Amino acid sequence: SPETAALVERGDAPKGDVIGTARIAGIQAAKRTDELIPFCHPLPLSFVDVAVEVDPAGGMVTITAETRTTARTGVEMEAMLAAAVAALTVYDMVKGVERGVEVAEVALLEKAGGRTGEWRRRE
Repeated sequence: SPETAALVERGDAPKGDVIGTARIAGIQAAKRTDELIPFCHPLPLSFVDVAVEVDPAGGMVTITAETRTTARTGVEMEAMLAAAVAALTVYDMVKGVERGVEVAEVALLEKAGGRTGEWRRRE
């Protein structure tokens, strides 16, 4: 809802800084992908970022994760896991204010490197 999104944006949620906590949770998740998803092997991540954008008027929180590695493979699972865990963290931190919060979509936006090369989602 717009009210809950405004709480998140202001940092006034009862459980504290939702944006900062979601970012940290997402970064931690990216680093542990190999422990959580079968057949994902450990990869040296050279960069992880989780961005959280809040649209109070629309009652939306949008999370975008970016990962990079020097290894010769893609790290899209690390990015998608980071976004998913960050979104679940937002839910956990606002569920006391609004039970009906939904995690609506986790999608790969683009990928570079690895065997399959470049790929970008069509809008």
